[in-house]
Amino acid sequence: MRKDASLAVRRLILLILVAIAALLGGVWLGGHHATSLPGPLKSIAGGDAPDQVVREAIDRVHRTYYRKIPKSTLADNAIAGVVTQLQDRFSNYFTPAEYRRFKDTQDSRFTGVGVTVSQDPLGLRIARVFDGTPAKRAGVVAGDLFVAVDGKSIKGLSREVSTARIKGPAGSDVVLTIQHRGKRRTVTMTRARVSVPVVASAVRTGCGRRIGVVALSQFSSGAHAEVYAALKRLKERGATRFVLDLRGNGGGLVTEAQLIASAFLADGKIVTTRGRDVPEHTLEATGAPVIPKAPLTVLVDRDTASASEIVTGALQDRKRARVVGTRTFGKGVFQEVIELSNGGALDITAGQYFTPSGRNLGGRGVSTGAGIKPDVAARDNPRTTRDEGLRAALDVVGGCAPRA
Repeated sequence: MRKDASLAVRRLILLILVAIAALLGGVWLGGHHATSLPGPLKSIAGGDAPDQVVREAIDRVHRTYYRKIPKSTLADNAIAGVVTQLQDRFSNYFTPAEYRRFKDTQDSRFTGVGVTVSQDPLGLRIARVFDGTPAKRAGVVAGDLFVAVDGKSIKGLSREVSTARIKGPAGSDVVLTIQHRGKRRTVTMTRARVSVPVVASAVRTGCGRRIGVVALSQFSSGAHAEVYAALKRLKERGATRFVLDLRGNGGGLVTEAQLIASAFLADGKIVTTRGRDVPEHTLEATGAPVIPKAPLTVLVDRDTASASEIVTGALQDRKRARVVGTRTFGKGVFQEVIELSNGGALDITAGQYFTPSGRNLGGRGVSTGAGIKPDVAARDNPRTTRDEGLRAALDVVGGCAPRA
């Protein structure tokens, strides 16, 4: 009986303490926000959860800041801040408007000024200017830098974000600050619908042989079909050796890299991808190559990156081609695009890729990678109109260049 009575008293005391705590908590909440709750009550209220803190901070800035800022803008800035703090130059957050423009770049037709670019510490370095485009008419040349868009510096921004700012509706104007040999000028260009020639091909002569040259500008959807068709046409025109020109090609879709490498490889590994949230996956040649055995050279430069390096690395590792040019960019990581409910998207580095021999080209998003070292070094001289890189590639594949 005493034990039962003692237990009942203890239960009564516990209920009283709980009631008092609840009353005090209610009084406190009546005069304070959850952020100023005592530690134990704060935990009960859920204030320690990271998502709660983020929502709370956005709400307080929205209500308290001296000028009104839409919550959607604050949310965009918060997400961008998270991604920026990764210090990964390949990871980006696209606002809804930026993501719409970014998706346009995945097609061979887009609305812009008509250039291909690579990332530079100061902004965007021009790799190629297409004929009949706003950039061509404005006198932009390869090697120039875009350093500001509409008066805002793009220094330190990723290539994807910077190019999304340049693109816009056809007929609208964009103000670009261009640096040419250390001097800057500002030009207003009217955006236009640009059709980028994904593949250009020609038959050239090297060492007395007919050599087919295929230049690929980007690994956009369907690019492999254009490469296959070009190779078949070159064969019909009597080409017996080939050059795959990937200079200035900043990459694109990994699946297109697999298919384009398969134009020269009958089987075996092309690339292996590994990520923390992405299962390890090896992509192999799909069979029935268009050019299974003919001598092949891959022409590269410092702007050869990403999917271009996957193809180059696979052909070099598998001893299928010799690589001519300069060391490539060195992007050993791949991104995953994650669409968000607000219409924006995260373009996040999700893993690394490895060539058939197990090489990773380095960088990990936060530093410059080693890239691919060419078998034969060759560099264009910007002071001449000759294409020294292509000339070297023709000599190598033609068989009249000394082997390194």
